[in-house]
Amino acid sequence: MTGGSTRWRVLAVLLAAIAMSLIGVSIVNVALPSIQQGLGATQSDLQWVLSGYALTFGVVLVAAGRAGDIMGRGGIFIIGVAVFTVSSIASGLAPDADWLNIARFIQGVGSGLLSPQGVGMIQQYFRGAERGKAFGYFGSTVGVAVGIGPVLGGLLIELGGPDFGWRLTFLVNVPIGIAAIIMAFVWFPRPLFSQGTKAAKSIEHRVLHVFRSLDPIGSVLLGLAVFAILFPFMESRSSAFTWLLFPLGLALVAVWVWWERHYARLGRSPMVDLSIFSTRSFANGTLIMTLYFTGMTSIWVLVALYLQQGLGKSALEAGLVGIPAAFISAFAANWAGRRVMTYGRKVVIGGLLCGIAGLAASIAVVLLQQDGHLSIWWLLLSLSLIGVAQGSVVSPNQALTLAEVPLKYAGSSGAIMQTGQRIGTSIGIAVITAAVFAALDMTSWPVAVSLGFGLIGLIMFSALAVAYKDLRDRAKATDDQTSRDKRS
Repeated sequence: MTGGSTRWRVLAVLLAAIAMSLIGVSIVNVALPSIQQGLGATQSDLQWVLSGYALTFGVVLVAAGRAGDIMGRGGIFIIGVAVFTVSSIASGLAPDADWLNIARFIQGVGSGLLSPQGVGMIQQYFRGAERGKAFGYFGSTVGVAVGIGPVLGGLLIELGGPDFGWRLTFLVNVPIGIAAIIMAFVWFPRPLFSQGTKAAKSIEHRVLHVFRSLDPIGSVLLGLAVFAILFPFMESRSSAFTWLLFPLGLALVAVWVWWERHYARLGRSPMVDLSIFSTRSFANGTLIMTLYFTGMTSIWVLVALYLQQGLGKSALEAGLVGIPAAFISAFAANWAGRRVMTYGRKVVIGGLLCGIAGLAASIAVVLLQQDGHLSIWWLLLSLSLIGVAQGSVVSPNQALTLAEVPLKYAGSSGAIMQTGQRIGTSIGIAVITAAVFAALDMTSWPVAVSLGFGLIGLIMFSALAVAYKDLRDRAKATDDQTSRDKRS
């Protein structure tokens, strides 16, 4: 374990890079019209500006987490930041839409490399209450970064104009990335990369050991499975045959599970130790996170669509409506992070209840605004409850879910949870927005958006049920342990 001051310096570097990657996602949303104008991009090009990044990010996550566990999290993190920074330059200088989309694919790889190392290094360097506090700072960073991204994007486009402003939304990552790389080289504990097993006496043996530990077949199988599951939700409008990939993806998951068990029986180190799913806290927490992201990430998509297309508001106004929720999320994450080790799953349950209350209040605002009884800006208040949920669910759930995971699998286990988030986000946005647009053929924007909020609420109730199950499981485990202690 690293010394106290060093731990917090490491965390500062991690949070700077993670904030960069998150701003890089949310800032692009408001830049799409300018990108279309500046590059003459088609609707399909614009879809892939968003989807290409998300796809490569999701595909490399678990393999990158395992690479960090085996080869050294610090070194892989620096590589990820460097890839993200260079691809941000390439995106900002893109001469056409094809160039931009290739750069965005590479940017997704960079984000996929650095993100699991952040979670793994918090696991590695922090224990007990300090770990909850560190995850609280992590959650605060997530809340602020996601919230200021659209507003920063709107300001940069105003500053640079429609032709150059969208380029600034990518180039703004560059100074942050360079600073993070320099701080990492100065502050990260050495060695940045693992020296390999001591039993391996030659370079060839060390390379072979690392290669086997990375489980290349398992990495390829899971990467293909994630690709096959995500792709139909990102490109569903191109052809109905695209949906044939989804069952193929599920079949590849089954093959991957068989391979991981087979690889372990051979006495080798699998990509993911599947026995961690027998740890109820990990299995329950991963399911909670997947359900949460399936629902809650669609809220901001629906709000942006409603304000701009339904009410004719500007992109900057649509971004501003989420600012109070973002800062409340940051405060709630810090508050919850300091208390999660004391109150446990109750913190997450409270956050989910706040989220459900926020959805109900937002439905009331939208419907009352339609009848002329309220201003739409009352959403600032109702969405603040969503901010409380964001801060009280995401980081505390990470701390609780990973608490019993062996350190050697910290990166890959955290990446499994993040992969669930990515899959949940893609499926949720695709299904919920499709339901809203289908409803628009028969009814008004307020009713259609309320339907979307209602669907999200049903998903949140499912997450709440799993959270209560985990609370009971933990209480039962404590009672069983007490009984064993008494007998002994």
